[in-house]
Amino acid sequence: MKNIVILGGGYTGMATATALAGRLKRRDDVHITLVNAQTRFTERLRLHQVASGQELNDLPIPDRLTGTGIEFVHGWVTGIDAEAQTVRIDDATILRYDTLVYALGAVADSNGVPGVDEFAYTLNSAQDAQLLAEHLKRIGDGPVVIAGAGLTGVESAAEIAEQHPELDVVLLSRQFPGAMMGEKARARLHAGLERLGVRVCAGVEIVKVMADGVALADGEVVPAQAVLWTTGVLVSPMAATAGLTVDERGRIVTDESLRSVSHPNVYAVGDAAAVQQGYGIIHGTCQSGIPTGVHTAASIARELKGKSPKRFRFGYIHQPVSLGRDDAVIQFTHADDSPGWFYLAGRFAVAYKEAVSSSPWTTYRLLKLIPAFGAAMWRRGGRLTK
Repeated sequence: MKNIVILGGGYTGMATATALAGRLKRRDDVHITLVNAQTRFTERLRLHQVASGQELNDLPIPDRLTGTGIEFVHGWVTGIDAEAQTVRIDDATILRYDTLVYALGAVADSNGVPGVDEFAYTLNSAQDAQLLAEHLKRIGDGPVVIAGAGLTGVESAAEIAEQHPELDVVLLSRQFPGAMMGEKARARLHAGLERLGVRVCAGVEIVKVMADGVALADGEVVPAQAVLWTTGVLVSPMAATAGLTVDERGRIVTDESLRSVSHPNVYAVGDAAAVQQGYGIIHGTCQSGIPTGVHTAASIARELKGKSPKRFRFGYIHQPVSLGRDDAVIQFTHADDSPGWFYLAGRFAVAYKEAVSSSPWTTYRLLKLIPAFGAAMWRRGGRLTK
């Protein structure tokens, strides 16, 4: 019996598990185990909606694995012994693996600025987002600071401003919102934020978070009754502790097939992997993460047949940003994520963004039921993900 253990039941881990189960339907000599700390699937693409006070559908992971033959283990990964090929769960259960898929993702980086851990909220989990939502209900018409103008920061600022028009929402960042977009799409994004009443302060650096505001590098203090921290990401030190080769940010360094360069029986996918492409290392998004999972499933299936895994290829297609429930901007991109000439805005962009946000579950169903879909997705280097 070959034991395949997948650590992490987020977008990428679920893609790996369902795609692998679809490919190995007729094999009774392979056991797949998926480990996750929560039984409910976290829709990270929608956590800004939770933070603003909206409720999401309950998506139990075990229900989504029905009929796949995948064993679900509910618990925290507390250690990996790469030499013994074992994983420790909740410091109590030991799982042995022949092949390990590391899909533990990343969280907001709260280490670099004093006070973030103590006073700021994050969107690391549905529980974290719910805590912010409950706090926003209590603060009346006070100011709210969103730290970071990446996609998460922009979407959070817009969603909170729309759901809580009584609040003064301030978006603070070193860069202008939409800096990665083309000029026209960026202008449209700024117009959407202005319409919602979001105050944008770019070119600033937060050096400290306090109970009643944030301090900037120039000495100014911006008052806040709530601070949402969305800038920077941090991966678990577990891979480094286990002896796997990692980069300066702690991400597992992979070969061209997504295997660890130091431990080839370990695949790394999603945010926790340093995946090199011709244009550089891919950045962690659902758009890039799901294809790494699908490719890994295809590679493991090939290895079980005595074949070598193939090279992973990936190209970006878009930068989708929601601006509340009634507006959005979609910047279509070149493969290296640089902006193309075409973008969508308004109601067509809203429909597109909603399809993007809901697409993972459709993808998982197709991967589970139709292995050929995963093969096509794998050959296209991720172009069918969203």
